[in-house]
Amino acid sequence: MDTNLSINEDLSLGKKFFKFLAPSVVAMWVFSLYTMVDGIFVSKGAGELALASVNISMPFINFIFAISILFSTGASTIIAIYLGKKDIKSANETFSLNMATIIILSILIAIFTLLNIDKLATFLGATDSTMSMVKEYLGIIIIFNGFFIVSYSLEVIVKTDGFPVLATVGVLISAISNVILDYFFVIEFGWGVKGAAVATGISQVFSTIFFLSHFFRSKSTLKLSKFKFNFNTIKRILFIGFPDCTTELSGGIIIMLFNQNLLRFIGEDALISYSVICYVNTLVLMTMIGITQGMQPLASYYYGREELDNVKKLFKMGIVSVIVASVLIFAICMFFTPNIVSLFISPNQVELFKKSMDVFRIFSVSFLFMGYNVLISGFFASIEKPVYSTIISLARGLVIMVVSLVATILIFGGNGIWMSSTISEFICIFISIIILKKNLSLFTN
Repeated sequence: MDTNLSINEDLSLGKKFFKFLAPSVVAMWVFSLYTMVDGIFVSKGAGELALASVNISMPFINFIFAISILFSTGASTIIAIYLGKKDIKSANETFSLNMATIIILSILIAIFTLLNIDKLATFLGATDSTMSMVKEYLGIIIIFNGFFIVSYSLEVIVKTDGFPVLATVGVLISAISNVILDYFFVIEFGWGVKGAAVATGISQVFSTIFFLSHFFRSKSTLKLSKFKFNFNTIKRILFIGFPDCTTELSGGIIIMLFNQNLLRFIGEDALISYSVICYVNTLVLMTMIGITQGMQPLASYYYGREELDNVKKLFKMGIVSVIVASVLIFAICMFFTPNIVSLFISPNQVELFKKSMDVFRIFSVSFLFMGYNVLISGFFASIEKPVYSTIISLARGLVIMVVSLVATILIFGGNGIWMSSTISEFICIFISIIILKKNLSLFTN
């Protein structure tokens, strides 16, 4: 039986790659941009302190997406390999088992976090001036957490099913509805951070319904089916998805560490500057993840077919894409710094605005190096070599980042915080290269 991934075999590998790359990157951009719009509406409608409160809550949102990535990356890789082997039954069973597991898990997360919301807000770093807004925002996001997890997981699997453009449409539905609801809830109704959270939650409900409906269409290869709970399959999913999960989860941990150290060494205004950086950093990271996700389904598919030459070519295409994206993003950040910062902070706040521009430019150097580590880690996950992927993800997202953060603070004081990400990403590239050389047989003809 042919699958949607095997259709159009007459297309060149480059065209297939672009067919998956463009929708994946666009989907990630849309997600990042409507997250930024959330911040813009909050800062304009409720003030800069509300923006800082949302930023303090971000590690929990990172945690939710990390859970989704954990399961979606693992499940989509296994599904793509089964599709490459034309084992549709096993692909459907894996898809259905994954869905049931993440629904149950999201319910458990909601119960546990709602019962401990005060402790959660304190743990995330809420101050006396932000505590009420942080709790207000978190309380609503927690209620909708299942839709966040299921929506993103379905988006990834829709691409694995061979419909990357449809995945982008689903993200657009979520983004457009979020922007419209943000305008009414935050600006018109004056609901502040609560309005932003409700808008985001409802938009995830819309995308979940849209993605879920795809799997009931005749064109879908994947279908929800009966399955038996298989611990070995769950373990396999978790093992493959762990590296990408680590990337997202580490991002949340780092935001929390940055917030705590910025408060300690610089002050509360630094949280506002960092909020701007976080939104742009998310956009850049999602661009690199989009490039990686454009490569992953095809790499897993050809790996399942044992066509290693195509797997190598896809990796090289991914590297070229990262080079182009990194240079363009860095140039944009350097030349348009005032325009970017003014989206969140009024130029009338002269001192805060100038300081935010200065630290934004310092931090932006890290965008030149980020993509290589994300792509290489994702590539190893796509060919079921999660140990290498995990090493890179943990090094990049947590271990080296924490060491760099401590070292730069000791050497440069509080201002060293803004340099730590660049140093971490740069060092991690050498680790990625060493791992690639140890697996040289995959990259030589």
